Amino acid sequence: MEGMSSETNNQAVNLAGAIGSLLKEHKGQDVSVLDLRGINNWTDFFIIATVSSKTHMDGLERHIKDFCLDGNIEMFGSSRKNTDDQWRLIDLGVVIVHLMTAETRDFYELDRLWRQVPYTNNTGNTDSRGLSG
Repeated sequence: MEGMSSETNNQAVNLAGAIGSLLKEHKGQDVSVLDLRGINNWTDFFIIATVSSKTHMDGLERHIKDFCLDGNIEMFGSSRKNTDDQWRLIDLGVVIVHLMTAETRDFYELDRLWRQVPYTNNTGNTDSRGLSG
């Protein structure tokens, strides 16, 4: 993002990588970390993960909250995007986490919608190929 200091930029990359790794560690499926820097002005990264159940979604959200508490990272909120709890959005400012059931992820196709952006793996390395759609 233009005007972003290299320290802030590195913090965003590190946070996105750490959250992506955390989700994988706790069995989040098909974890994608999308680099949105320079594309919009409201966040730097989207992280999308598929969950197997509401209980799994609740657990992943709890792990993210614990991680943020331990790291003194501000959470701006969490919201359920569907009334039947198929999609949870967690706003960390520079990182937005989407926890979705497989059906909801297939329906909304956020990965496809943002396929032109670089994919960043959980180590923070950017692959300029983008996501395949």
